[in-house]
Parts: sequence; structure tokens; C-alpha cells
Amino acid sequence: MSDILQALARTLEERKNASPDASYVASLYDHGLNKILEKIGEEATEVIIAAKDAETSLNTESVIEEMADLWFHCMVCLAHLNLTPEQVLQVLSQRQGLSGQAEKAARTQS
Repeated sequence: MSDILQALARTLEERKNASPDASYVASLYDHGLNKILEKIGEEATEVIIAAKDAETSLNTESVIEEMADLWFHCMVCLAHLNLTPEQVLQVLSQRQGLSGQAEKAARTQS
């Protein structure tokens, strides 16, 4: 896993013990899963809008910025649920080299 993801995952774990008044992430944890999921929904919408705008403007900086926000909040969700980025990367690794249709078909059989 990249050093950046590892460092972020460590920081997110540390924030579980921080004061909600002193840490944005701690405040998300304090508000619970629904608030974290709400933020993921907001960020996903912002990615969609930025991507649509980028298609005509050719300015992709907003897409990158909004995607970083989305990934960040997804990692907060993982940490809240005591899951790790490594688990997600493992699934992606297992899917490497599989066609999308074959992977989807295998999921529906499980």
C-alpha cells in the first residue's frame, strides 16, 4: 500500500481517541456512521459534477480535488467500521486480470 494511504490510515485510527472539538475526523466518528455516509454521498455528488464540468472545460483539477475528498471520507468509513485500506486493496488485487463481466458474475453466484 502506498505510504500516503498507510499514513492516512494511521492518522484516522489515532483520531478515534481525539476530542470531537479538536478534530474533524473525531467529530465524524462522534456523529456516527450515518454522518460519515452522508459525507461520502456529498463527496460522490461533487465528483460527478466536477467530472461532468471537466468534460467540457478540460479542467480536471476539480475532479482530482473532489476525488481526494471522496477517498478520504471512504477511508474514514473504513476506519469507523474497523476495516483497513489493505482489505480493499486485497479485493482489487484478486480482481486484477479478471474481466468485469466474469467478476460480476462470480459475485452474483455467492
